[in-house]
Amino acid sequence: MAEIDHIVIGAATLEQGAAWVERHLGARPSSGGRHEGAGTHNLLLGLGPRCYLEVIAPDPSQPEPEHPRLFDLDDPALRTQLAAEPRLIAYVARTPALGPLADRLGPRGGEVRAMRRGRLSWRMLLPPQRQDLGNMIPPMIQWDEEPPRLPDSGVRLVSLEAEHPEADALRAALAERGLADQVTVRFSPHPRLLAHLRRADGAEAVLSSD
Repeated sequence: MAEIDHIVIGAATLEQGAAWVERHLGARPSSGGRHEGAGTHNLLLGLGPRCYLEVIAPDPSQPEPEHPRLFDLDDPALRTQLAAEPRLIAYVARTPALGPLADRLGPRGGEVRAMRRGRLSWRMLLPPQRQDLGNMIPPMIQWDEEPPRLPDSGVRLVSLEAEHPEADALRAALAERGLADQVTVRFSPHPRLLAHLRRADGAEAVLSSD
């Protein structure tokens, strides 16, 4: 069964992203690392046993990657937005059967890419660029080995909502990836991703892509 693996906060720098998350959620992301060859690095915040938050930013210590950076981080418009303030930009879903899913979806499912961070390795099914309905169709991930459990921040992801003018197409894409009950989809003339979280102090927080 597919599940939400993590939500993604884009930032111009990791320090800016960590400070933004701490301001909104009352907990600061820490342990992460470099995505070798992908041109990015990250910080992580545990949201319970099988979910986490990722802060991702371009890694200035790496050369320009062969492929575009994930989550449209090379897009000039998004870079301008992130220079002003970090924000929720995407989410990633976990599947135990990435190969069969890729075979079933065929070319419209996208490209399977192997990735690594330190000793961790995984494969991702990345939707074709500019065909992911604005990052509303998530990359699907399958870990080669179960990653180590992150320290529990006490913050929990309560729900994800996606608003989009092509709501029916988005529902269909999520359903064929096994995510029909993981994301609430609504019609809106303006695309927007919303993550509802509960802080460790019990307060509710909403992170938005706009």
